[in-house]
Amino acid sequence: MSGKIVYRYNSKYPSIADLRKKAKSRIPKFAFDYLEGGCNEEWNLAKNESDFDDIVLKPQYLRVSGDIDMSVELFGKRYSAPFGISPIGLQGLMWPNAPEILAKAAAKHDIPYTLSTVSTSSIERIAEVSEGKAWFQLYHPTENRLRDDILRRLAAVECPVLVVLVDVPSFGLRYREIKAGLSMPPKMNIANITQAMMRPLWGIKTLQHGIPSFATLKPYMEKGLDLAQLGKFMDRTFTGKVDIEKVKAIRDIWKGALVVKGITSDEDMESVISIGADGVIVSNHGGRQIDAGESSINSLIHLASNPTYKEKIKIMLDGGIRSGVDLARAHAVGSDFNFMGRPFMYGVGALGDEGGEHTISLFKAQLYQVMQQLTLEKVSQFPERLLKR
Repeated sequence: MSGKIVYRYNSKYPSIADLRKKAKSRIPKFAFDYLEGGCNEEWNLAKNESDFDDIVLKPQYLRVSGDIDMSVELFGKRYSAPFGISPIGLQGLMWPNAPEILAKAAAKHDIPYTLSTVSTSSIERIAEVSEGKAWFQLYHPTENRLRDDILRRLAAVECPVLVVLVDVPSFGLRYREIKAGLSMPPKMNIANITQAMMRPLWGIKTLQHGIPSFATLKPYMEKGLDLAQLGKFMDRTFTGKVDIEKVKAIRDIWKGALVVKGITSDEDMESVISIGADGVIVSNHGGRQIDAGESSINSLIHLASNPTYKEKIKIMLDGGIRSGVDLARAHAVGSDFNFMGRPFMYGVGALGDEGGEHTISLFKAQLYQVMQQLTLEKVSQFPERLLKR
């Protein structure tokens, strides 16, 4: 990926804010609130974005520079850009068939798509449409039997990277979801049905692709469960803290690359390094778990500034990125790779089947422009342009 490159996308939507506005007009309010909401008063949700503004970069206009190459190597594979698509639960609720749309787009553009345990497409289907390139995020089950079977299925489709989520010892207190009557699984009350009727295209697409369900978990569910029974299944199957011993047990079983997501402290970073994980994703779960916590970018700044960590493990970021400028800022303060969730769902919500490719091209074009402006050839050079943070 060298030389001058032109990334094409729909010029009506040149920013993530434009995609968000369009998506909001096409997605029922209850589903959009599920995508957008944070916990409690949503202070941490807001900080995830606003704290990027404290990172300032400096250009060197007279520097002689060559061709731009924004590709990066990660876990033995070279990706076309330093970002991927985050896992989001119930993606098919927000826009029908969203997991497949995004997985296909990611495979075409050679960036990673990560499937959630509680998404609406199965491990096997996403492996098929992504040509075996998709990552998988594991919500650790309470039963080792179920954990081991999911790992077996991932190995069977040769999943390259397993992400273990550790930041949900309890579900966050999310006021928007409570007001909408949303739960896991969501309940369709009269208000939600009315909202769905006001979004006819969403309704038509839902009928075409079927009512969203937890596709990966279907083999472990009894047939014919009603919503109340399904809710009990989810509580019974996924309620429980993930400690370092559980992560170590997975490390002992899993032969591929292992990433731990939800790391924000030195203590957890040291524990993860001690059991031989290959990478961490610094994240506060999109501001959905603890409102008094630190923004993801500020946690990354602290952890990535430790040279010992950087020598031993890949440090990645998920949270608050809304532009190519934000990607540049993240790399300038030490991120090795980055993930975005909501922006890609805005893209699919706004543009349907074209939304995945549009949003990927948008981020690539914006990052490329920043690299031109800063006279950089490679992503690894961004720290040289950090003015202050």
